[in-house]
Amino acid sequence: MLLARYIDDDLHECGCDEAGRGCLAGPVYAAAVILPADFFHPLLNDSKQLSEKQRYSLRPIIEAEAIAWGIGIVNAQEIDEINILRASFLAMHRAIDQLPFRPERLLIDGNRFDPIEGIPH
Repeated sequence: MLLARYIDDDLHECGCDEAGRGCLAGPVYAAAVILPADFFHPLLNDSKQLSEKQRYSLRPIIEAEAIAWGIGIVNAQEIDEINILRASFLAMHRAIDQLPFRPERLLIDGNRFDPIEGIPH
């Protein structure tokens, strides 16, 4: 089960992850989500551990309960121009840019990320 918060303080933690990176063609997507500190749902876990039905059932719950959320997309042409790793980072940056405010902390699902000025990750 995922931790409700990485660090227990009053800062806004934004979780960010990409999807579609394994596809041979098509866009890569990323989501950035800030959930309330006390948010809990028994299904919320790594999306790869959930069934498709469970993932789709969580979407409206997360959208309704989140403090903020954003989606970033990088199309196939952009991927071809910059490569899939950089496209994944760009999709995450675009998702974060969709948030109505800057979070104080980023939780990135992965071991590499292009930093955003002023936000620790």
